[in-house]
Amino acid sequence: MSESTAPTSLSNARRAGRPFDPPDELAKLRAEQPISPMTYPDGHEGWLVTGHSLVRAVLADPRFSHRPDLQHLPLETARVTAAQPAPPGAFNAMDPPEHTRYRRLLTGQFTVHRMRMLTGRIEEITAEHLDAMARQGPPADLVTAFALPIPGLVICELLGVPASERDPFQRDMSTLLSMDTTAEQKMAAYAAVQAFMAGQIRAKRAAPGDDLLSGLATGTDLTDEELTNLGGVLMGAGFETTANMIALGAYALLDRPDLLAELRADPGLADQAVEELLRYLSIIPGTVRAALEDVEIGGQLIKAGQSVTVSIPAANRDPAHFPDPDTLDLHRSTAGHLAFGHGIHQCLGQQLARVEMRVSIPALLARFPTLRLAVPPEEIPLRTDMLIYGVHRLPVTWDA
Repeated sequence: MSESTAPTSLSNARRAGRPFDPPDELAKLRAEQPISPMTYPDGHEGWLVTGHSLVRAVLADPRFSHRPDLQHLPLETARVTAAQPAPPGAFNAMDPPEHTRYRRLLTGQFTVHRMRMLTGRIEEITAEHLDAMARQGPPADLVTAFALPIPGLVICELLGVPASERDPFQRDMSTLLSMDTTAEQKMAAYAAVQAFMAGQIRAKRAAPGDDLLSGLATGTDLTDEELTNLGGVLMGAGFETTANMIALGAYALLDRPDLLAELRADPGLADQAVEELLRYLSIIPGTVRAALEDVEIGGQLIKAGQSVTVSIPAANRDPAHFPDPDTLDLHRSTAGHLAFGHGIHQCLGQQLARVEMRVSIPALLARFPTLRLAVPPEEIPLRTDMLIYGVHRLPVTWDA
């Protein structure tokens, strides 16, 4: 190609009638130029990667940095703060060795015992919300009645945060993640999240419990600042993404009555169905890395300092890796899907997210055998204005 057809920014825009498919331009780029020059919204000349193998290569290469102060953003949205190094504890925005130190401490807290205990609580929390939906009767908004509160309560259980205090946090996190809020609004929301988490850390220091934050507060030498930032990262990562996967996953299944019936008839398909939904939906539009030195990838020379955006939705629909990728197929092999990323920054809480989906979605379908959309599909409001894709509301009904 003599000239790049890459967009100057990424978006969550979807073609009419195709709410689960990535933007068409990404498929065209993947087929014609899987690593292509890209002019970023701020004028930076960087790159966009859409092919599965190339995305994996970038995410696994230590010559690409995850530091936000080195990156340019591919999205038309304001930063919470000016580009600067990650604060102490914000391990998700660090490179080794700092990232390695924090991740090792966190891995020690994600114990088998804790995950088993949480599985039982997830089942209880799911049942409680299904009971509440049944008592209220149809119709219901599946986002507010089911998809949002379950991950919110689960992450509160993991960190030891009282469930009664989660509502202000949810509002502030939505402000931070929105692509339609001002820099001032984001700054205010960020400050509120930090203050909330600092209060939780003080409480854990004074009266530790059997939770992840208490374990870090009493079993490590992390400072209050480190713990506050680390806790904020975990709260955001474990809440918004899982909630949107549950809601959008339910929508995708309700859009396919044949698959819905198959999953109801064979609950053993749940694990595979979750993996396929993760691949098929890919709710994170892209993640950015910055070249620390000149790097050749896919026959292209990426110069030191250039930002590289990898498109997870495009990679997870790459026909070179997934045959007939635009079909939702509960029986396909999903090995190698990148919904949780790849490399040293692969999602630390991915097993917890999987458990939440494996428990909640089959339980929902079993409890309401006649569950269906309460409005035409084209009336479902999509989160095209947010950093994480999904639905704002999902009106459903069933035969009471």
